[in-house]
Amino acid sequence: MRRREEILRAAMATFGNRGYTKGSLAEIAEQVGMTHAGVLHHFRSKDLLLLEVLEYRDRTDVEHLEGQHIPGGLDLFHHLAKTARLNAERPGIVQAFAVLSAESVTDDHPAKEWFRLRYETLRGEVGTALLEVCDPADPPSDDEVQRAAAAILAVMDGLQIQWLLDPDAVELARASAFAIDAILAAAVAGRRRTRLVTDTDD
Repeated sequence: MRRREEILRAAMATFGNRGYTKGSLAEIAEQVGMTHAGVLHHFRSKDLLLLEVLEYRDRTDVEHLEGQHIPGGLDLFHHLAKTARLNAERPGIVQAFAVLSAESVTDDHPAKEWFRLRYETLRGEVGTALLEVCDPADPPSDDEVQRAAAAILAVMDGLQIQWLLDPDAVELARASAFAIDAILAAAVAGRRRTRLVTDTDD
């Protein structure tokens, strides 16, 4: 079990630095003092190793939570802000996620479906939590919930990229918390909700 975790950590670093395509199993094996065949003994293929790396990364985000699953309601948004604060202390994990998620949009990428399902699940969980904190007498529409959920996830991921490129210019934790608060406030504002001048529905 410890050996597998060592490989996962090495793979995360390699894929984060070099991307999935250029990051080789030989390079990963060298980091943990194994042969290429030794890595394949544990993970059978490079594609399967990549998926295990992604699952491992997600597990580290919730391992301290009760039930090892993100909470609901307002606690979910506190969890997202706390995750951004933790991410500011683990640039390697953030870099791996940023690189691999961007690569996954390309044709036939082995993690494409994994990321699609991940975002689908997260949008649903964030949307459900958002409804739990809204006034039940004046809830946002389904479209507004979906937009808010997608926006929160997009802003968090986008801020991570800006922070990786220029950590002195972007305070990842504070900027993420600010964005979450702003989007959440707009979504729960009820009848006071307003639209931007550049409304894309027009």
